[in-house]
Amino acid sequence: MKLSIVTPCFNEEQNVEALYQQVKKVVATVEGCTYEHIFIDNASEDKTVPLLKEMAQQDPNVKVIVNSRNFGHIRSPFHGLLQASGDAVMLLVADFQDPPELIPQFIEQWRAGNEIVIGVKKTSAESRLMFFIRSSYYRLINRLSETQVAKNFTGFGLYDKKIINILKEIPDPYPYFRGLLFELGFDVAKIYYDQPVRKRGITKNNFYTLYDIAMLGIVSHSKVPLRIATMLGFFSSGLTFLIGFGYLIAKLIFWDSFALGTAPIILGIFFFASVQLFFIGILGEYLGFIYTKVSAKPLVIERERVNFP
Repeated sequence: MKLSIVTPCFNEEQNVEALYQQVKKVVATVEGCTYEHIFIDNASEDKTVPLLKEMAQQDPNVKVIVNSRNFGHIRSPFHGLLQASGDAVMLLVADFQDPPELIPQFIEQWRAGNEIVIGVKKTSAESRLMFFIRSSYYRLINRLSETQVAKNFTGFGLYDKKIINILKEIPDPYPYFRGLLFELGFDVAKIYYDQPVRKRGITKNNFYTLYDIAMLGIVSHSKVPLRIATMLGFFSSGLTFLIGFGYLIAKLIFWDSFALGTAPIILGIFFFASVQLFFIGILGEYLGFIYTKVSAKPLVIERERVNFP
């Protein structure tokens, strides 16, 4: 078999060489396996690209794609997967939080006939709060979505060439890869592992990137938030009518002693204004999602390739 390993990079000068050496060592233990290691760099600002070019010069199995700019944490890894030529393709991050020593287990499951083999985190050495938030998000999206997504799956996995060819036929400029895999309907084998801490450097994820992928997962696979907005609108309208009618009756019966006051009016205005703003934001997420989909932009624009035919 030929295995393609795809590693997205952005400012990973402290990790890429060590990862390359570790992957090379592990793959050498797999019988009957050749490989290519594709590093797709998202316009790094440190020495990542020179290091990658040096490794590619010394080893033809190393292939490098350098993007013209930073196209983000969603588009660049997906583009890298589509450039692989192996019988099976594996996505492996550069920070060692996807353990390279698990590669033989993934290959074994693939050789057993599984077109999709994913890594699922049992535990994580990251903060307990972040692990809890991530787990809660996956529970939420599975309740909202018609397509069930594997809990604690981040993209770390091995995919048959058949899967990659299907993904190539889907013209999506901003794909939610984790959900897209399960939309295909193939059987999925799972390998459970304990996620280690990042070895070197600092994570490139922040609140915006995490929020971006979280909202992308929801709007890509569920219309439930829009339905909730509609139902809540009907409910709040009926409730407002009943409260107003109740105030009218109370005022007619106790004309002299019943004071309407301004507090209920002010609270009502603020409550319904906040609800409106919240659902306008939800509607904006869906509009932004539609705009992105119909814009027909390329996933990435490459500046340079090394060791590709």
